[in-house]
Amino acid sequence: MHGEAASDRTVLAITGTERVHFLQGLVSNDVSALEGRLVYAAMLSPQGKYLADFLLSARGDAILLDVQSDLAAGLLRRLGMYKLRADVAIAPAGLHVCRGTGTPPDGALPDPRHPALGWRAYADTPGGAPVIDWDAIRVAHCIPETGIELIPDETYILEAGFERLHGVDFHKGCYVGQEVTARMKHKTTLKKGLVGVTIEGSAPPGTPILTAEGKQAGTLFTQSGGRAIAYLRFDRAEGPLRAGSAQITDDADQARAARPARPT
Repeated sequence: MHGEAASDRTVLAITGTERVHFLQGLVSNDVSALEGRLVYAAMLSPQGKYLADFLLSARGDAILLDVQSDLAAGLLRRLGMYKLRADVAIAPAGLHVCRGTGTPPDGALPDPRHPALGWRAYADTPGGAPVIDWDAIRVAHCIPETGIELIPDETYILEAGFERLHGVDFHKGCYVGQEVTARMKHKTTLKKGLVGVTIEGSAPPGTPILTAEGKQAGTLFTQSGGRAIAYLRFDRAEGPLRAGSAQITDDADQARAARPARPT
């Protein structure tokens, strides 16, 4: 398999006659038509907070679930809690995740989050050594990463840009955490969220972003080439901002795009 190995990913196989119905009632996106494509989705707590994000695809009589390895065991346990008497089985698939940009190999599928993320494929053997600067791609397009910008039991997926990244469906019906997510979409205006910023200097991911008056305006995350992903309070993201010794400038256009107007 051409492409580079994503060695920090685990692939689970979900089988059984009720596998689609089972997932449809649990995850944030519509999984009713997985053939020939990847679907990006998340598992939420009943309070609407992010627990894990993953990519789903169909292979024969199974649904493949591609998740960050650190979250795989916990996700497997949580899915098992909801399985009850459903005709569903969940187990490691024994497959490797390969990814790349440019011309995809046979069997590869486009990453649904953004065209810049290229393609993904699942193979019996690992891909090659990493050569692509994925952080630069993520920062350029404000694409959050599991365990960095996406924090279990803390992140709300709409604040993390899941609507823009095609990771949530507002028409599929109920799923765990759906009520909170729908209310944030339809009845409120987002006051916080992930946006791209310009950074002069550097600071560790997780560094608080402060206003000139010393009030916390957000948190700094992934950085690349003078740019960064930041979680900001929009009402405080004006004027000079600092993260440690680094100077932060908010991208006003992206910040505005991240907070849709409340419906009338």
